[in-house]
Amino acid sequence: MIIILVGSVLGYVYYLKEKKEHLDAIKRGYCPRCHQKSIEITDQRSAGCGPKLVTFECKNCGYINSFSIDGGSCGI
Repeated sequence: MIIILVGSVLGYVYYLKEKKEHLDAIKRGYCPRCHQKSIEITDQRSAGCGPKLVTFECKNCGYINSFSIDGGSCGI
């Protein structure tokens, strides 16, 4: 049971690290898969003051990924 728990935690940490690397590449304007400057925002959703769900798509290779990005506070 402990082996499964440790494996799950390590797998999730690896997933988050990879997701962060992808978002860093996108912030620089590059597609994480094909490394071209062809990444675009295709969808952006927000529920007010909370985090935004932003979907990026590469027009060259078809890479699609969504990220939850902190939208800041409302100042209330």
